[in-house]
Amino acid sequence: MDWFLGPALLSLHVGAWTVALHLVLGVGLATYLSGEKSFLKGVVDLLVSIPIVFPPIALGLFLLLLLGKNGWLGGALALWGVEVIFSFWGVLIASFAAGLPLVVKPIQSAIDEQSKRYAQASYTLGKGKLETLLRVILPNSKKVILIALFLGFGRSLGEVGITLMLGGNIIGKTDTLSLAIYNHAFGGDLEKAIILAIVLALVSVGIFLGLKKLAYM
Repeated sequence: MDWFLGPALLSLHVGAWTVALHLVLGVGLATYLSGEKSFLKGVVDLLVSIPIVFPPIALGLFLLLLLGKNGWLGGALALWGVEVIFSFWGVLIASFAAGLPLVVKPIQSAIDEQSKRYAQASYTLGKGKLETLLRVILPNSKKVILIALFLGFGRSLGEVGITLMLGGNIIGKTDTLSLAIYNHAFGGDLEKAIILAIVLALVSVGIFLGLKKLAYM
C-alpha cells in the first residue's frame, strides 16, 4: 500500500501547510491589496494573479530558476543549508503559489465590500483601522475566507505542473497524488492510476459539497 499511502500522506501534509499559509499570507495579501490602488499594489497584484493565466509548467520553470542553487534566492538559501528544489519545500511552494489567486482575490473583494458597508461607521465610533479590520471587516468576511481556503486546498491537491518542476516527481519523496496518477498511468499500471483518480475525485466532490453548504449558510 506504499504506492497509495505515500502520495496520500504527502498530499495531505502539503495541503494542511498550504491552508495555514493561505490563511495567514493570503488574508494578509488580500488586506494589503484592498482599498486605494498604487503602483506597488499593482505589481503585487500582478504577481499574485500570474498563476491564473500563466501555464503552470512555465511558471514552475521560472520558479526553478529563481529557487535553484544557481538562482539568486535559492543560492542565498543554500548558504543556510536550505534546499528548496526536489524537496518537500519545493512541493509546498508549488502548492501555495498555485492556489494563492483563488484565495486572495475573493477575500480582497469581500474586504472591499465590507469596508464600504462598515468601516466608516466603525471609525465614527472611535475605532482605529486595525481594530476595525480585526473586529469588524474580517469577521464579516469569514464565509468568503472559508470558501477561499477550500478552493486553495482543492487546487493544492490537483497541482501538477509547478510541482513537477520544483518537486522533481521523486518516487517516495515528492510524488503527490496527482503526480502518482501520472506515474502509474504512463508506467502502464492503470489499475493503481484509476484508484488514485477515484480518491481525488471523491475528495473533489467533498470539497464541492462543502463549498455549496458554505454558500447557503
